[in-house]
Amino acid sequence: MHDKVILLVEDNADDELLTLRALKKNNIRNGVVVARDGSEALDYTGIHAGRDLRMMPQIVLLDLKLPKVDGFEVPNRVRSHEVTKLLPVVILTTSNEDQDRIRGYGLGANSFVRKPVEFDKFIEAVRQLGSYWLILNEAAPVPRRP
Repeated sequence: MHDKVILLVEDNADDELLTLRALKKNNIRNGVVVARDGSEALDYTGIHAGRDLRMMPQIVLLDLKLPKVDGFEVPNRVRSHEVTKLLPVVILTTSNEDQDRIRGYGLGANSFVRKPVEFDKFIEAVRQLGSYWLILNEAAPVPRRP
């Protein structure tokens, strides 16, 4: 398995499949862990569960409208913990609201990407995300748990 794991946080099964298909179509072969709500995402990053952090995701692709813990609260909590504060969080959403972008960035998201409605444009958006965040970007080393 590739060492740069993607954490996809998506509660909509159709959007999950679409994103996984777009990753595959773009030959992005990284492992993908799917969390279907914000609480599962926080558990995977080790904030709640205290899990082994050797497999920290390279990037979090985050929907906004989630059950349990919403997509705005996830980056806020990720930024508040020493081990995850530098973890790249990309909001991937259908929202085009200015207040959502402002709030997302204000709570610590690294990027805000609107999901294109057309499949070909969505494929291209995922390709660009993968190229930047998984190839070009130099991730910060994962801090050790205190």
